[in-house]
Amino acid sequence: MYGKVLFTLTELANVAGTSPAALNVELARIRRQEIIVRYTQGLYGMPGAVSPQVLVHAIDSHAYITGHYALYGYQMVTQMPVAVTCFTDRRSPRARQRLTPVGRLVFVYVQSSVYFPVPAAAIAPPAQALCDYVYLSRRQGAEPEALVTFRNLERIQAEDLLPILARYPVTVQTHVERLLDRNGHAVSTK
Repeated sequence: MYGKVLFTLTELANVAGTSPAALNVELARIRRQEIIVRYTQGLYGMPGAVSPQVLVHAIDSHAYITGHYALYGYQMVTQMPVAVTCFTDRRSPRARQRLTPVGRLVFVYVQSSVYFPVPAAAIAPPAQALCDYVYLSRRQGAEPEALVTFRNLERIQAEDLLPILARYPVTVQTHVERLLDRNGHAVSTK
């Protein structure tokens, strides 16, 4: 359990040496005292000990954080996100949105050509986060630049962007190129 921050009901019952049913009663009491937090159904941890990255991976091991939340973390947009957007290649009957102590998590199923898993960090790199943001905004019928103010896009290197951008529809490629060009950072896929 060293380094672990999220625990299932069964794991907690094993550590406590009691049954899950008996532990449920005790969990209700210690949750009221804010000694332990229920991060999502069946997952518990210490208050403030769990990051969105850890929770997203625990909920869906195929999901990664991207889009507006990632761009904000990289200081590439000025508006604070209201949700943590996660791309996944799994269609799930479970809720696609979850209200958690670390924020509202929104899981978006994307086609396999766009989905590109991220290593253990669970946050898309800047170039991928930008492409995912434009892809999702356009999919929702919105203009990405109408929703946020971009900045620091010059940090995205052409050698990082071009292989990622090639996976997206031409409309997304053109939109990303236009965004970068407007921000004084021309990159062409042609």
